[in-house]
Amino acid sequence: MTAQATTDVLPTARPAQKSSTAVHWLLALKAISQREVGKFIRQRGRWASALVRPVLWLIVFAAGIGSLLGISITPPYQTYVTYQEYIMPGLLGIVLLFYGMQSSLSMVYDREMGMMRLLLTAPLPRWSLLLFKLLGATFLSVLQAYIFLLITYGFTFIFPRLTAALPWSGWFYVLGPLFLGGMMLSAVGLLLSVYIRQLENFAGAMNFVIFPMFFISPALYPLWKLREVGADVVFWGSQINPFTHVTELIRYAIYGQFNAVSFAVVIGVTLACFVLAAVGYDPQRGMIQRIGRSN
Repeated sequence: MTAQATTDVLPTARPAQKSSTAVHWLLALKAISQREVGKFIRQRGRWASALVRPVLWLIVFAAGIGSLLGISITPPYQTYVTYQEYIMPGLLGIVLLFYGMQSSLSMVYDREMGMMRLLLTAPLPRWSLLLFKLLGATFLSVLQAYIFLLITYGFTFIFPRLTAALPWSGWFYVLGPLFLGGMMLSAVGLLLSVYIRQLENFAGAMNFVIFPMFFISPALYPLWKLREVGADVVFWGSQINPFTHVTELIRYAIYGQFNAVSFAVVIGVTLACFVLAAVGYDPQRGMIQRIGRSN
């Protein structure tokens, strides 16, 4: 009878354990998300600067370059478009790019202040905590991208010749690509945070990661222009640049089209960077690095 009682109790105990684990996951997701949103709200200068940058690019840079650069009819465009309309996907990408890199800066800050150590001691897999951090950063970057779209829409009434409004259907179609692009760029930032030991070194990451990713891409000019002037090295560099595929995925989605190659690249880079970052934050690996530095 004792054995029978034990077998009767076990099936009811397992769902309770699963329920407790699910509650822990939800609590961790809630706590990390609330902290990310709280920092986003308090640091007004941070998100304001992230929005001012693409707006200046749109108004000032497009005004000077737009009249000099012709845009041919290439996919996904069915007709000629203004330069302001062409660079809109790239400017949405730069919002995601800079916030993704800033999320790596916050990771370095949390590690120096000891907050990361407290976070990683939670009774959950470390990869899940990093994933929640990644999701929080992605949500905020997508939110900033839509705020930027609202700002540009308002500017079409003030500066009709210097700005461009995207089709309303594109606001819906672009949600998925913005989320995927934000995930990829935040994952790249997460991977960088493994190797950036001090806040002062973040300037180097800006110069050697962010700006090359942005400028060696079709964000500001079509890639066929590079081949036309003989800049084959830059052209092929842009082909292997992950940010190129984020921009193209957004560009195609705005007009209701799907770029399968860019989608595959974005998914692949996201998974690769996240796995490498999860390995980098593994405590055993960190212990080996500390021993190597002490010797």
